[in-house]
Formats: sequence, structure tokens, C-alpha cells
Amino acid sequence: MKILISGGGTGGHIFPALSIANALRRRDPSTEILFVGALGRMEMERVPAAGYEIVGLPVAGFDRKRPWRNFKVLLKLWKSMRLAKKVLREFNPDACVGVGGYASGPMLKEAQKKGIPTLLQEQNSYAGVTNKLLAKKAKAICVAYDGMERFFPAGSITKTGNPVRHEIVTASATPEEARKALGFDTSRPLVVVVGGSLGARTLNESMFSALTPILETGASVLWQTGKLYADECLAFAAPLMEKWGTERFQAMPFVSRMDLVYRGADIMVSRAGASTISEIQLTGVPSVLVPSPNVAEDHQRKNAEALASRDAAVMILDKDCRAELSQAVLCLLNDESRRRAISENARKMALPAADDKIVDCLLHIINR
Repeated sequence: MKILISGGGTGGHIFPALSIANALRRRDPSTEILFVGALGRMEMERVPAAGYEIVGLPVAGFDRKRPWRNFKVLLKLWKSMRLAKKVLREFNPDACVGVGGYASGPMLKEAQKKGIPTLLQEQNSYAGVTNKLLAKKAKAICVAYDGMERFFPAGSITKTGNPVRHEIVTASATPEEARKALGFDTSRPLVVVVGGSLGARTLNESMFSALTPILETGASVLWQTGKLYADECLAFAAPLMEKWGTERFQAMPFVSRMDLVYRGADIMVSRAGASTISEIQLTGVPSVLVPSPNVAEDHQRKNAEALASRDAAVMILDKDCRAELSQAVLCLLNDESRRRAISENARKMALPAADDKIVDCLLHIINR
């Protein structure tokens, strides 16, 4: 069996794609899998690091603010469509999976033209532009939220939940073992701050004032700055790492062992992207969610509100984060029973085994 998986751009698209690929390999180790991403985007590094082959398309998103620049975008799209045809001809997949992102548009469009079955995986409560354009001819659409009929044909939808990295779900380390493996003092609570794979300016700027009060409570802190803000944040963090020691405080652009992070964290501060929400629900880590305001239809706020309304997370709006983050974290650190309640409520919302359910849908459209 040959499966092509296309999409990416951010960790929120890449990690579900890798989860689906890994589930396919668990089901049938002989499955041939080819990824197709966008040149220059994160997937071109992350996918090979996970052990899969990837082809890059020279595709880019439309510039809505400067439309005169879109001639180059259209030229790249034309080149990508031609390359997509070549990839399909040479790899000849049994089915194609689109997870959203620039590359999945031309790739799955060409697959649909050739009559190759396509499956779309939509992570968010508000569907992305690419998936909406591809939906009419898709054989299956896997979603994580109710009410997605407003974007997609109802007969094609299956609610599977979002795929979560297998190593996160199956991690067996105790919290103490996880903190030790990450290089932290095993006896202290661990606060983890993550702004996504690229970073989040508001979270990072909030940490400039919140970091010392959190450390002064006796807690340890792991701060993932993201790639875009690494230089500025690491320059700020360096003297504090020297002062407190790396057993108490670490800052870095990207954390690869998120399985250990979820096992070792007592509190997680994060944006409210779909993949993060699913991971928090499955692991039950008490969280402070700061939804990004820079997303379509404010869907991160809806994601966060879904948890906060069930006391499954604390939500702070982006505009309030700099003033309120420190106090929100300190309140949770000082209230173990509240952390336990939030954890239990988050777990009740989880949709486990999404990757296997998506593979079931994929095999169904291939075999029918």
C-alpha cells in the first residue's frame, strides 16, 4: 500500500500528519509513505527527522495585504501543480491525505483530478481555506469538533478527534523520572511555557515579568521560546539560567521530547491550537491557555472557552496576558486541589486513538 500525506507549515499540521503516518506503519509496516510539503517550511526539517521521505513544492500563500505581489504566488502555484502531477505519476499512491497547509492544496487537487481517493483531516473548529476548497471531492473528512457540517458535506464527515503524537499518549515515565530526564530538580513542581513551534510574542513578552515571581515560589520553569523569538528571549534568559541553575530554569527555541514535558509538567502555559488542546485533554496537564487573536474566526478562543467553561483549563485573553499571567500561574501553583480538578475535567473531554480511527477511514475509502 502506498499513501501520500501532504500539508504542514506549523507544528499543528505536521505533528498530526506524522501521527497518521506512524499509525499506518503500526498497522502495516510495509506501507510506503511519502510526504509532500512546502519548500522552506518547517515540515522540510521535521519530517525527515522523523524518518520519512518528503518532497517540497515551491508553493506559497496569497498576500492579502499586498495583492500586487501575488503574480509570483500564482507562478509558484503553477509550478507546484506541475510538480504535483510528476509526484503522483512516479509514486502512484493508493490514497492521499491532506492535513491543511499550503502544499496540500495543489497536491490533493491533482490527486482528485486523477481519481485517487483523498481524505482530509481538519484540526480546528473553524475549517481552513485549503480543506474547504478540497472538501467537495474528498472521499472522507475527519474532524475533531461538532457542527462541521457548516463547512463540509455532512455525508463525508467522521468525528475522530485530532491525532496526538503516539509517544505522548504512551509515555510511561513518572513525573519525577520525566523531570530528571529533562534535567530538572525532581522534587519541585515544573511550569512549562510553550508558544508553539514558531513561538508566540505575547507569551514570551509576558515571561519577562512573570519568570522571576514563578521561580521565587520554588517552582522550576521550562520556557520554549519558539524559533522566531529565540535570540531575544535567550539573551534575556541567559543570566537567569546562570543565577538559578539549569535544574531550576531552562529556555530553548524548541523542545523535542514533548512526551517527557507532558509527563513532568505540573502546569502548562500555552496557546490554544487544536493539537495542543488535544494533547492537554489526553494527558490531563493543568493548563493556562492564551488563545492567539491572529487566527481565522477567533477559533483558538473557541477552543480555549470549550475547556474553560468546563473548568478544564484557565483562560487568559491575549490582551490581558502581560498583566495576568504571573498571578494565574501562582494561583494554580498554590492550589493543588484546583490543579487536580482541572486535570480530571480535561481528561473527560479527550477523544483517544484518533490516529487509528483516521487510518480506519483511509482504509475504508481505499477498499470500497
